[in-house]
Parts: sequence; structure tokens; C-alpha cells
Amino acid sequence: MELVCPAGTPAALRAAVEAGAHAVYCGFADETNARNFPGLNFSREEMAEGVAFAHRHGAKVLVAINTFPRAGDQALWHRAVADAAQAGADAVILADPGLLAHAAGRHPGLRLHLSVQAAAANPDAINLYAQAFGVKRVVLPRVLTVAEIAAINREVDVETEVFVFGGLCVMAEGRCSLSSWATGLSPNMNGVCSPASHVAYAETGGAQEARLGGFLIHRTPKGAPVPYPTLCKGCFTSPGGKGESQTGHIFEDPVSLDATQLIPALQAAGVRALKIEGRQRSRAYVAQVVRAFRAAVEAAEKGQPMPASLLAKLTEGQAATTGAYAKTWR
Repeated sequence: MELVCPAGTPAALRAAVEAGAHAVYCGFADETNARNFPGLNFSREEMAEGVAFAHRHGAKVLVAINTFPRAGDQALWHRAVADAAQAGADAVILADPGLLAHAAGRHPGLRLHLSVQAAAANPDAINLYAQAFGVKRVVLPRVLTVAEIAAINREVDVETEVFVFGGLCVMAEGRCSLSSWATGLSPNMNGVCSPASHVAYAETGGAQEARLGGFLIHRTPKGAPVPYPTLCKGCFTSPGGKGESQTGHIFEDPVSLDATQLIPALQAAGVRALKIEGRQRSRAYVAQVVRAFRAAVEAAEKGQPMPASLLAKLTEGQAATTGAYAKTWR
């Protein structure tokens, strides 16, 4: 199975490749990329240099152009596809049907992967994208069990890629009305879930408070792990059934996905690629996670037991879950 690893910066790309990534995914520093944050992503020159570096080390580069073009401004997205092809990218990761049609028509030699943002979660949807646009791989949404993934693979001819580590999203793969409502910026259109410019921290009464768009979402005791500042993982007070109030994580607990122990089952289900989330993370984080999962993938290929995960300290809130793979996550 191919290990697909995050690269939010050129330094992270080099770290991922040197740590054993089979492929890295990254994006341009603009709205075509669903991780459009200050200090992240690649200029056109950096992308070409990153592709050349990866290829010299036997790795692939997949360019994420996975937001939805604005009406009247499609040219920005069209240029991104052309520039990815020019840089020598091994594939582009797209979600918008119109952009898929453009890429298939204008760049017939460019390999197309369907982004998780497209939320294609059944064989009919996946086969439609394959037949209409020539998509070669689909990144499956994080809402499927291993058995459901196996059932999909029996009915499609394209490769499937699944997430095995990193953040979880309570929304339909980034289609977040909560973040848009609080900040005015859309994850799908602008590439900004919880934009840094709208996050504020302050210490009050010995605890650290986090606000997004002015809304208090966390109050963390001093020295405790701080969750990622998203509304969906905020701690809120809500009315109970008898007029009482309760405080807790109403939408989603602040934990990370870690499916290390499920890799053999995913392999048996026909999964072609394993994806690590984390383009906003440091190169040190990327290197450590990639090394751990490269060892797990190699163990799976040899039929050996999965190594014990040593990544607990890198998970959000220092806690992990198998997420929807076991249908215990909601």
C-alpha cells in the first residue's frame, strides 16, 4: 500500500520524503487549496523544486486543488491545474466536477484523483467520476467501516485511498457551516477552517481561553493539552432534558484518528493508499508520523503484527480513536 503523507511547506515535504513517504500531497499558496493558511503551502517555484526533490528520492507528489471555484473566477483554479502539470506533479487532487472536466479535457495526460471533499461514499458515485472524468483514485470520506470499504472496492475499478491518522471532521468532509458562520470564510470556497486571523488566546484565572470569531470554545487548565481551535471540537453548555444544563463536547470530542491496528484489515479490504492528515503540522511532526506508519506498512506487507503506536503525544488532546471505522464516532 502507498503511504501518502502531508507537506504543508517545502521543509515538511523534504522531511516526509526522507522519513519514507511513498507520496506527499501539498498545495499552492492560494484559495485553490483547502489548507490556505499564512506561512503554509508552495509558490510555483517551490512546487517545481519539491517535485524534483521527491522524484530524485523515488517519491511522488500529489497537488491538492481541492476547493470549489468561485463563479466568475475559475481562471485561478485552471491556472493551478496547468501549473501543477507544468511542475511535473504525479497527480492532482480535485473535488469540483467542472474543474475535473476542465482538467480531463485540457490536460489528458494528467492523472486525476478525487478529493475527499467530493464526499463520494458509494460505488455509483465513484464509478460516475471514473467514467465521466477518468479519475484513477478516490479518497474515501471518513464515514465508512472497513466492511463498507471492502464492499465499495468490489464494485469499482479505481484505486481507493483512506485516512489512517490525524484530524477528524464532524462535517461532510470540510463542508462546514459552523466555521463559515463564525468567521465569514468557507473551508470549501476559501480553504480556511478556523482561520488563524480569527483565533485568539488569553489567560484568565489560571486557565487558557481560546476564541474563534469571538466565540469562546475552550477553557483549558494550565498545563493541560489544548485542543485545536475549531467550533466542532469546542466545549459548550447545552440544555438538558429536564431544564438542566450540561457542559461538554456536543459535536465531537477533541481526539485524533489513529487506525494503525486496522492497516491489515484495510489491506485485505483492497485499499491502495493510506493517507496521513496534517499539512498544518511541523516538519518534526511529519517526520515522526511518517516513520511510524512506514514501519507499519512494511510490517503489513510482510504479514507481521502491527507495531504498537508510539504517537499518542502527537494526537489532539493526546487521545486517539478509530473513528467511523468502528462506527463508534458520531
